Amino acid sequence: MIRVSKWRVKHISHRNFVLLLSLVIGLVSGLAAVLLKNAVYYTHYFLTRGFDAESGNLLYLAYPLFGIAFTVLFVRYVVRDNISHGVSRILYAISKNNSHLKVHNNYSSLVASTITVGFGGSVGLEAPIVLTGASIGSNLARVMRMDYRTITLMIGCGAAGAIAGIFKAPVAAVVFALEVLMLDLTMASLIPLLIAAVTGATISAFLMGSAVIFSFSVTDPFNLANIPFYIILGIVTGLVSLYFTRANMFIESMIGALRRPMTRLLAGGLLLSLLIFLLPPLYGEGYEVLTAILNGRGDDIVNNSFFYPFRENHWLFLGFLLLVMFFKVVAMACTTAGGGVGGVFAPSLFMGGVTGFFTARFINHFGFGHLPESNFALAGMAGVMAAVMHAPLTAIFLIAEITGGYEFFIPLIITSTISYLTINLYEPHSIYTKRLAARGELITHDKDKAVLSRLSIHKLIETNFLTIGPDASLGDLVKVIARSERNVFPVIDRENNFLGVVFINEIRDIMFNHELYDKTFVRNLMYMPEPLISIGETMEDVARKFNECAHYNLPVLDNGKYAGFVSRANVFSAYRKLVKEYSQD
Repeated sequence: MIRVSKWRVKHISHRNFVLLLSLVIGLVSGLAAVLLKNAVYYTHYFLTRGFDAESGNLLYLAYPLFGIAFTVLFVRYVVRDNISHGVSRILYAISKNNSHLKVHNNYSSLVASTITVGFGGSVGLEAPIVLTGASIGSNLARVMRMDYRTITLMIGCGAAGAIAGIFKAPVAAVVFALEVLMLDLTMASLIPLLIAAVTGATISAFLMGSAVIFSFSVTDPFNLANIPFYIILGIVTGLVSLYFTRANMFIESMIGALRRPMTRLLAGGLLLSLLIFLLPPLYGEGYEVLTAILNGRGDDIVNNSFFYPFRENHWLFLGFLLLVMFFKVVAMACTTAGGGVGGVFAPSLFMGGVTGFFTARFINHFGFGHLPESNFALAGMAGVMAAVMHAPLTAIFLIAEITGGYEFFIPLIITSTISYLTINLYEPHSIYTKRLAARGELITHDKDKAVLSRLSIHKLIETNFLTIGPDASLGDLVKVIARSERNVFPVIDRENNFLGVVFINEIRDIMFNHELYDKTFVRNLMYMPEPLISIGETMEDVARKFNECAHYNLPVLDNGKYAGFVSRANVFSAYRKLVKEYSQD
């Protein structure tokens, strides 16, 4: 591989190689998306074929629990690593791990999510495939010995290729990489992202056909008179998204607090199975339900359930929709907390579609308007996704692309914007970033922190400060000063414990007084500077300490032992160098 790297440097420019690499990553990520989608489809088809639409089925009690159990076994004994919350793991890798993702992420999320979702886990495939694509980009770039900036870009390319492959939505895939992963919008990053996204979408269309996920026919064009209702829908979806985020966090923390993995598996799996048995629309991703709603067959949502005989009763039907909306989040959280692997893409789309459908039918029933239910389901999908992910542009373009509903850009924009503004009043972070922000590990959304996180205190420590002992005389100190190029002298004992410093400006008035050379000792001249720096501190902490004091050099200690000094000038110089690298176009 070293020979290949040398040949590449000699014959292919960095710019051209990045473009070639983005093409390869887009191709592989798109293939992974196709593989995952087909694996889940055929697993789901094999397990549920022949189910009676007019009644419940006892197998709904067994499948989800078995799926989570098989996933837990795979993760525990094969992967041996935590692979849940894929997008959050990508953000953590970019923020705290130099954009390095483990090699097993190339396949582990793909296999685990196939088992979880194929057996009915109420989560989506998008986060696992995004983690898979990002891992492909990260590891391939590392093998090719790329720098941090390029590795991060290739993570974005892998994510974009995966999203484009699973949704056939290249524009939304690029927007996702920019809006959710917070990659810089420059031509140097935009072109590789476009190449990867188009490649992923093309390979998916070639292998699976060019049809969009939801077959949607425009029957009711956008009506300006319905704008107030889309505003109302935006507020409703914003509040639903707030419930979505907080309920998910709460339930996951409750089940996660159980100490034993088997207890968590049983708690999450049994509750999930019971919910799916009572409310079959919660089974799997829920895209079949959304397809029915968008094609005017919203009443089919009660199929396979005990509510089927009451589908003609308006109030019972609306009550069923409310139950589905309320328990979808519970089912999703039980799936992931119990040990299943999946994401929030599909659940947010499902919640949004059902919310929009419920809102339109409720308004129509009371005669406040005659609203197209399919259109409102479409706008609701964008609204919930925009608020849950804090990504309104991704939601707008994704819904437009995957449905082919470009005629609805205006209502999509209205609903998504209002929904995002509504949840932003209560939740400043998305469902992906909330946990990271709480732990102080979210750096991708703050470029200053991103740069500082890449600086290492070990590389900035200066050790050319001459030391002296506390029992040395002023005369001894003057001899050390004569040999030194610095004006600060750390005082240490025989065990290298840091005791303080002597600053040359503080002794300038006595250092030439020979009468004091044998009478004055270092212990009488030293003082303990504030603040001190621990060798384990982050560069963000170091920068804050320099900002709070007037010192140009701060001592660095390793468990109380003297290690050296860090200078303000060196930190600033290293910071400027990395900023220049980040902003290179």
